[in-house]
Amino acid sequence: MGRILSLSITLTSLVFAEQISSIEYRGLYHLSPDMASEISGIREGDSFDIKRIDRAIKKLYKMGYFSDIVVSINDGGKLIFNFKEKSSISRLDIKGYSSDEEKEALFIELGLKKGDLYDKEKIERAKRRLIKRIEREGYYDTVVEVKVEPKPDSMAITFEVNKGEKIYIKKIEFNGADSIDIDELESQLANRERDTLGWMIGFNDGVAKLDELEMDAKKVQEYYLSKGYLDVKVGTPLLRVDNSSYTAEIIYDIEEGDKYRVKGVDIVGLFDSLNRDEIMDNLQIKSGKIFDINKMKRDVEYIREKVANLGYAYAKVSPRFNKNGMDKVVDINYIVSAGREVYINDVIISGNYSTKDSVIRRDIYLAPGDRFSLRDLKDSVNALKRRGYFESVDIRPRRIDDGKIDLIVKVKETSTGTVQVGGGYGSYQKFMVNAAISDRNIFGSGISSSLSMDISRVSSNYSFSINNPKLFDSDYSFGFSLYKNKYEYPTYRHDTFGTGMNIGKQLSRNLHGYIGYSYSENDIDTNDTTNSLISSVFSDEDLSYAKSTLSIGITYDSTDDYFVPRRGVIVSGRVAYSGAGGDEKFTEYSTKLGLYYGVKDIIDYDLIFRYKLKANVLQDNGHISGPERLFLGGVSSIRGYRAYTIAPSIYGTNEDGETTRKIIGGTKSLVNSIEASIPLSTTLKMRLTFFLDYGMIGVDSFDEIKRASYGTSIEWYSPIGPVNLIFGKAIDKGVLETTSSFEFTIGRKF
Repeated sequence: MGRILSLSITLTSLVFAEQISSIEYRGLYHLSPDMASEISGIREGDSFDIKRIDRAIKKLYKMGYFSDIVVSINDGGKLIFNFKEKSSISRLDIKGYSSDEEKEALFIELGLKKGDLYDKEKIERAKRRLIKRIEREGYYDTVVEVKVEPKPDSMAITFEVNKGEKIYIKKIEFNGADSIDIDELESQLANRERDTLGWMIGFNDGVAKLDELEMDAKKVQEYYLSKGYLDVKVGTPLLRVDNSSYTAEIIYDIEEGDKYRVKGVDIVGLFDSLNRDEIMDNLQIKSGKIFDINKMKRDVEYIREKVANLGYAYAKVSPRFNKNGMDKVVDINYIVSAGREVYINDVIISGNYSTKDSVIRRDIYLAPGDRFSLRDLKDSVNALKRRGYFESVDIRPRRIDDGKIDLIVKVKETSTGTVQVGGGYGSYQKFMVNAAISDRNIFGSGISSSLSMDISRVSSNYSFSINNPKLFDSDYSFGFSLYKNKYEYPTYRHDTFGTGMNIGKQLSRNLHGYIGYSYSENDIDTNDTTNSLISSVFSDEDLSYAKSTLSIGITYDSTDDYFVPRRGVIVSGRVAYSGAGGDEKFTEYSTKLGLYYGVKDIIDYDLIFRYKLKANVLQDNGHISGPERLFLGGVSSIRGYRAYTIAPSIYGTNEDGETTRKIIGGTKSLVNSIEASIPLSTTLKMRLTFFLDYGMIGVDSFDEIKRASYGTSIEWYSPIGPVNLIFGKAIDKGVLETTSSFEFTIGRKF
């Protein structure tokens, strides 16, 4: 402010007139004269006031556009503001760190972009953020130099990075930790000793995360509090770095204190309208048990949500302790402060550049005038994420007054439409050509449609589909499909031409039911077989048949995301009757189950466990053609085996003494999958998944044939949609069953 004050002083010798005759603003580029006048607050005809002019200079300077402001007054009483605007940044670069593909995203993270006005303080803040970021990656003594190259009317900024060396944690000492499991304690921390297999993904590499040290001390304290040590004291961690070997030791000084049990638990201030007994029964903190701060936190959130569901958006629950140091017991009282009941004033949506507001609003379970409910808010977030239109969804209340709030809905749209023209190569299909146009959110309407073509040595598939999940913004849905497929299996060729339609209804928030009808014409050619030892058992009527199917189904979906769910359940059931109007006479009963559980809230790592189950039963009502029977293998069942290779069969011997196989197909099948998914690259949106598949199939019972496999897959949410690269290993391959060690899918949910 030294410059501004000196300007005010120079004005004293220039002010002789009583009034300002006119005002001129010179050198403005980013700001209009009218806007500058509005900000300054000074008008023609105003009296000269040095303090007022001084305040105007300060206001204009705070806009951030100017590096210098000089004010002068001529003899005629004209007030002149001379501005020197800051130069804009025309080029940003970084050397010694980050790839070219990541630079733009990195500078956004640092708070810089091309076109910004050059601000020395802003550049310094970006430099500090960059050093902090590099330190998080474990580099010690990082040096960043910023070079500023003046250009005509602009600046070129280059960050030159010397990352220094990574620091590896050699040893961690917990002085005073006598009563707990040291290995379990260390596993909670960001800074840990290097694992034996630290070079492998999924194991700790031992790299020091210097910015996490303070948080690690809190985690040590939290760990003790989860074991009942209410009096624990944890000192500031001491980091000793050996600059010659770039290794470090971390030392924690701990006073454990005694372990406490819970004597009593009570809730104070709970509404009579809530079921007190039910809430008390569902609390995780129990009398007689060792105190656990994690359980207490979950209790606090559970009680708060119960109260917030009644409209009290700003409800608070505060735990109070009454410790008895002699008996080593503690009483816990949850104090509820509900505040005022809150209603929705407005729902404000932003970030939806293509998706219509109405499409978003129909999945938000709170509207203007409604009483606030935290459960409704959370369900709204999950419903929007399940649509697959958005990369992220955030809904937060904004206080208007004590009794009203606005809901601020911020979405970040993801790519929903793709145009693909390309090819590929598969071990069985050989060279493939594909072309597809698809969009899950046509013109932001929520309607999905696709038109695709896939051609390879063994297949040709053409399809069109359209689906409206909210017909005329109602609870009803409608879908239609048309397809023509040809696929050459190892033992026969199957040509299909068919169509289908369905009408559904949203029965409740997470429950959807539907009825559907499909019709297809099917032709089978058994002459073109690729393996003389394997054949399929078909009757004459199996070679050309029509299939007319009426189906009814129901789906419950409480997951929190479309592509990568971390919480929730998907369970569905379907009954499909094939009969009138076709040659097939059977009923298919099928069910699917998906359980998803992410543990990031527990271990601060984005690990997701998944369990998936599929079961099918065919009931023969007169005739089931061979191709309509059940088969296992492939990406949708037991990975590591080729599709349709696992099935009940008749084995024999040919004239050369070789084993032969006649595939019949099953009428009962069951497949289980257990998966664990971890992040591989957050920037590239890649995950690594480990899986174990186990399935069975039979004619008279489920367990006539049992098969299993294991493997890994790379899940990549790419610009063209989700890509899944699957590496599977069959455990117990049967006679003349074909395995497949690598497969991939595009567009399928993970």
